Amino acid sequence: MALNFPSFHLQNFPQFLSSQTNLRPFSFRFSLPKHQKPRALREWREYEDAVKEKDLARALRFLKSVETNPIEPFNDSSSSELGLVQSERDWEVLDTCLNADDMKLVGSAYSFLKNRGFLPNFGKCRNIVLEGSRDVTPTVLKTSTGLEVSKLSPKKWGLSGGSSAALAAFLGGVSFLLSRGIDIRPNLAAILGLAIIDAVFLGGSCLAQISSYWPPYRRRILVHEAGHLLTAYLMGCPIRGVILDPIVAMQMGIQGQAGTQFWDEKLEKELAEGRLSGTAFDRYCMVLFAGIAAEALVYGEAEGGENDENLFRSICVLLRPPLTIGQMSNQARWSVLQSYNLLKWHKHAHRAAVKALESGGSLSVVIRRIEEAMSSSR
Repeated sequence: MALNFPSFHLQNFPQFLSSQTNLRPFSFRFSLPKHQKPRALREWREYEDAVKEKDLARALRFLKSVETNPIEPFNDSSSSELGLVQSERDWEVLDTCLNADDMKLVGSAYSFLKNRGFLPNFGKCRNIVLEGSRDVTPTVLKTSTGLEVSKLSPKKWGLSGGSSAALAAFLGGVSFLLSRGIDIRPNLAAILGLAIIDAVFLGGSCLAQISSYWPPYRRRILVHEAGHLLTAYLMGCPIRGVILDPIVAMQMGIQGQAGTQFWDEKLEKELAEGRLSGTAFDRYCMVLFAGIAAEALVYGEAEGGENDENLFRSICVLLRPPLTIGQMSNQARWSVLQSYNLLKWHKHAHRAAVKALESGGSLSVVIRRIEEAMSSSR
């Protein structure tokens, strides 16, 4: 299937998906002969500075130079120690991706690590899709997942079970205070005004920042973003980073309370040529709806993902011919079902990603935990 796509600026559609035990940086002690130490330490200090400054180009250039011209060991012992240091520190190059403006450079970092054997599961499911009809009706979706379509749709405030209970408790508390002669309506008016200002001018980031401190709410965000991250990784889309702070997300132009940024080289190339193939569109939609699928898999229903749906609609209306409402709904159901089953097959890796994010792990730590989980579950 090939879909004609009008030419437009890619920057208008950044691939953001919107919805601490603290892990210490790896450190290793190794001994080298005195005349060898200055050079080895100087070489690796250059790399450490690049990682600290999140300079992907410099960090990747150093790793490639070491691979081409390895540091000469003094003896077998120092050779093994240096090899251990490099193999461990290679992972850290992923932590420099967030500040990279060139997504092709991010893709090069993943290709480098994959070629060195660090990322055996990167792109593992690039060509995996479910067999059968692409016509996914609500009945088919329920039969496959055990969930009603409504459980796989983002919830507005007041529609989910948690928010309804919170709203009822709030109204009950206000009524109780009023019955005791305590009038808090002026305070409520001020709070409501601040909330409106936050929603209009800051995209709700302040309220989201406050809400993110509530453990159950924050964990749901982690589950959602881990779904995006794992699906993108398995589909071979390099991940630039995961933003979990609403204020930082707003500063980076991410719509929503959190976001995962990934890159699809084939998609970008086709869009630049003014077209979009069915396989590229399907892969993009799977990653896009993976957050909703992850929430449904873990909690039995999804609450986040409204911005993911909005991005999906904005892409669909630009297709030529544009998808009809019915076609958009079917594509969304198909994508959610694909992502749901993909995450279900790799639930151990998803749990590992959630746990790593919850512990405050960097991108390199999260991906390493994914690889370890997939390796141990074989």
